[in-house]
Amino acid sequence: MVTFSDTKALDMRELQALFLSVDWDSGNHPEKLVQAISGSHSVFTAWDGDLLVGLISVLSDGHMAAYVHYLLVRPEYQAQGVGKRLVEHVVEAYAKVPHKVLVAYDTEVGFYERCGFDRPERKSPMFMTSLRV
Repeated sequence: MVTFSDTKALDMRELQALFLSVDWDSGNHPEKLVQAISGSHSVFTAWDGDLLVGLISVLSDGHMAAYVHYLLVRPEYQAQGVGKRLVEHVVEAYAKVPHKVLVAYDTEVGFYERCGFDRPERKSPMFMTSLRV
């Protein structure tokens, strides 16, 4: 049974294992990853016992905008509602924040649309990154 928490205090090895499970390059930088998570405005996690199976983090000013920075779920837990529940935690926590933003890879757009996000016309995500995406 998967349970949910709102803690930023996460073990570096747990974070690294979760990020590498979905082949995200951030997992190759575990020290920076711990700092990034602890510097997030909010972090919601999903657990199967002691195993970290999902995470969503938000960068926000707390009033006007909330940016979903990370959302990841271990592959063996995908398509079981874990990601949707993590998004619901964010939507509830930021209900009074009018602008909720995320960047979705094309393969994930349908999931985010089912969660209530939409793709505005004439807008494109922009990146400047040294990480593999």
